[in-house]
Amino acid sequence: MSVPVAGLPPRLALSALAGAGRFCVLGSGAVRWRGVRAAHRRFLSDLQPQLMPCQGFRDSPSWSPKYRSESKSYITSPKLATTLVRILKEENADRLILECNPGPGILTQALLESKAKVIALESNRTFLPHLESLREKVNGKLEVVYCDFFKMDPRNSGIAKPPIMISETLFHHFGIKAVPWSEDTPLRVIGIFPAKNEKKILWKLLYDIYSSTSVYSYGRVELNMFVTEREYEKLVASPQNPHLYQALSVLWQVACKIKLLHVEPWSSFGVYSQSGQQKKQKNKKPLEPKNKQVGQNMCLIQLTPLRNLFTENLTSVNYDVFFHMLKQCFMKRNFKLMDHLQLLSPVNATAILKQIGKHGDMKITELYPQDFKLLFETIECSKESCRWLFDDCIEEMIM
Repeated sequence: MSVPVAGLPPRLALSALAGAGRFCVLGSGAVRWRGVRAAHRRFLSDLQPQLMPCQGFRDSPSWSPKYRSESKSYITSPKLATTLVRILKEENADRLILECNPGPGILTQALLESKAKVIALESNRTFLPHLESLREKVNGKLEVVYCDFFKMDPRNSGIAKPPIMISETLFHHFGIKAVPWSEDTPLRVIGIFPAKNEKKILWKLLYDIYSSTSVYSYGRVELNMFVTEREYEKLVASPQNPHLYQALSVLWQVACKIKLLHVEPWSSFGVYSQSGQQKKQKNKKPLEPKNKQVGQNMCLIQLTPLRNLFTENLTSVNYDVFFHMLKQCFMKRNFKLMDHLQLLSPVNATAILKQIGKHGDMKITELYPQDFKLLFETIECSKESCRWLFDDCIEEMIM
């Protein structure tokens, strides 16, 4: 149990803690993922943002065949772009906007016409010349960067694909200053979550928020993102819809104010191949999911981190234990609360239940997100030196 874990990758760190036994014992903040990210950041620190025009396409990193075949969705409806500008204007749109993968620039143009200042982060080189020509027309209101917001600050540098970007490098270049967590949001991000990697991106952003790293090291960055209707339903799920309720739901609701800004049908979006060719409709709507049970709409949601997310007992140091607690609880969703407490912690379960005002016969899925936070903080408050027990299968649950 004396194995140093601060410099190990997450999976190895947990393996070292777990050892050969069935349980690993974790105190507050035992797994220091923060240090791992710092090491990755040093490894990538020499990278510079590829601000356009800084190099020709022939000099840019080449795309592997796998990524050439990938398609992405873009806003191609001027009517939708106008609607979004109106919504964002009502939401105080005078702040700097980072637009993720603007593609043909329909929304970019509408934002610029509304006097917004935009930094366009585009990962498809095909669209860069058009965006650069637009930049030259608007006199400093638009900057274009060849990078992918959704791959920014990769948690595992070994699997990151170009174009990657380090937020510290990007923000320093544009003079974006970090602000305290208690202050207003420093900037807003708008875009569309890639449908193929939607869930992975949502988990990656959760880790960034709770650890106050990546863009969240600059403050409570506001996300305005289109997400599939099905994924939105999971994010806002509660004990009232237990079939959708999961650890992801709890973590996002504890971390952020989630606001539904707009619902748009699939048909308002265009799908482009990596070569920049728009795919034609073949008797079905663009982006129509293969699973017919999934909703046919895209939801624009606003995710604003809460000022009171962090407390004395839930911090950017011990958040990983909170994650593990939730994952273990939802792995055994039909267990009673008392059973979970006995598996999670050696602390007196009866005393914990009394403090949080819950009874042991409740199912774990009957707890609301703030109940889980209260449960975690109550156990953290315990004077016991050993507060947590986790089954070593937790290693397999890491994203």
